[in-house]
Amino acid sequence: MVQHGRFHIGSRGWTSLGAIFVGLGSIGIVLPLLPTTPFLLLAVGCFARGSPRAYRWLMESRRLGLYIRSYREGRGLTKRAKAISLAMLYITLSVSALVMSADALLAIILLVVAAGVSAHLLMLPTAPSRP
Repeated sequence: MVQHGRFHIGSRGWTSLGAIFVGLGSIGIVLPLLPTTPFLLLAVGCFARGSPRAYRWLMESRRLGLYIRSYREGRGLTKRAKAISLAMLYITLSVSALVMSADALLAIILLVVAAGVSAHLLMLPTAPSRP
């Protein structure tokens, strides 16, 4: 059991937090306003403390595990993954901007988010495509 201040976080707590972070990271795959990578990295950290079984499941996951390992090892994303991520980003942000077209502040926030996420994705190393 890990103690932080007054709070005691046992293995169930870490595992529950990890599951929440996996859920948020999974939502972030299709909703660009939620960052996928930080949530998945938090999930890995929580599972490492709370459940070796959940940690192995996430790290060995065909899709998410590959994504996490590539990011942690600095291999980056394939051109295809970058293109899909950018396309999803701009499609979702465009729909959001159209729905909320009357709010100029929201449009500015969406542009800033788009610029920041785009810059981050484009600065990541480009990994070779899998055969």
